[in-house]
This record gives sequence, structure tokens and C-alpha cells, in this order.
Amino acid sequence: MNSSMEAPGRAVPAGSKSFLRRPLLGWALLGAVLWVCPAPSFAGAPTEQIRGTIDRAIEILKEPSLATKGKKEERRGLLRKEIAPVFDFAEMAKRSLGPNWRGRTPEERDRFVALFRELLENSYLGKIEAYQGEVIRYDKEKVDGPYAEVKTLVVTRKGQEHPVDYRMLGDGGRWRIYDVVIEGISLVNNYRSQFNSILQKSSFADMMEKLRATVKEQRS
Repeated sequence: MNSSMEAPGRAVPAGSKSFLRRPLLGWALLGAVLWVCPAPSFAGAPTEQIRGTIDRAIEILKEPSLATKGKKEERRGLLRKEIAPVFDFAEMAKRSLGPNWRGRTPEERDRFVALFRELLENSYLGKIEAYQGEVIRYDKEKVDGPYAEVKTLVVTRKGQEHPVDYRMLGDGGRWRIYDVVIEGISLVNNYRSQFNSILQKSSFADMMEKLRATVKEQRS
């Protein structure tokens, strides 16, 4: 199963939309998977770990004292602390940069990871707060050595089902997400396609500038 978990998901062709827009569409579904039905009794450690994070995030969003507009940043800070342990942002960043990771200096890698993490967190938290009643059904959980995959179905109010699969790596007794495949499309592979497309035509510095611009737009 190791090979199946490492196999790339379907990617959207590069150049069809503006920089870093396609993966953000996937977060609309990914945000929905924070809101879940009770996990089945057979769920193992990877599923239970995701579920624990979800339960704590829900409690934060239900807290009346954090519901006002002036408390938005405080609420987001608490949510960031909850999702940080379950996402391996460094691994996601490395896989998203692909072969281009090898040519980067340690300083460049650190800057890229930090910026890429902010991009993902901003997208993720925005979709959490836009929840519209979707629920999740757990399908299967697979574990093979340090790799795990949790397959889920996001069910909309209209009964439409959207598959969302979490790919995870074992890390010191914990399981951390390194990719999410939404309806057969890998977020990591989509980012990698876009980064590769930019780096074929311009420099790493130019790509970082585009990434900064996208993050700045998220903040506004």
C-alpha cells in the first residue's frame, strides 16, 4: 500500500487559472470536513487524531465570547494552535516544491515553508468559518508502516457526496497530514504543477514574490 499512498493524485492542467487559485477551490470542500458525524467504532489512530482536532475546533467556533467581529483574530489564533499539530506543513511544502526543493538553500527553504504554511492556514481557516451544514462520513482507513490514508465522503445539504482523502505520515506516535486528495485531485500536486510552471519561466525569487502577493491578498 505504500506505493498507492505515494501515487500522485490527478492534477489540473497548469495555466488554466491564475496563480494559486485552483488549490484554494479544493479548500471549500476541505473546510467542510472539519464538521463530522461520529467516527465509526473501527476507526484507528489516524482517524481518531483528526477527529480530536475537529472536536476541539468546533468547541472554539461555538464559544459565544469569540463570536464577535472584534474577536476574529483571537479565534483564528486558537484555531491555528489546534490544526498545527495535525498538519505537517513542512512536508507539504517540500512535496509541493518537488524537485526544486533540492536546489534551495536552508534559508530559502525556511522562508518558503513559512509562507506556504500561512497560505494554507489562511485558506483552511477561511473555509472553516464558511461552514454551511456539510457533514462527513468515514469510509476506510488504511495503515501501512509510517503511511496512513483516511477516506471520507463530504455530504452536502442536497445529498451530494464528495470524496476527500487524507494522506498522513507517522511522526513520533502522532499522525500528521501531508496531502489531501479532493475528488481525485491532490492539493500538493496542484501546487507543485503551478510552482514548476513558474520556475520554468522565472526565478525562485519571482515565485516567492507571487506567493507573498497571494498571502497579502488573503489578509485583506
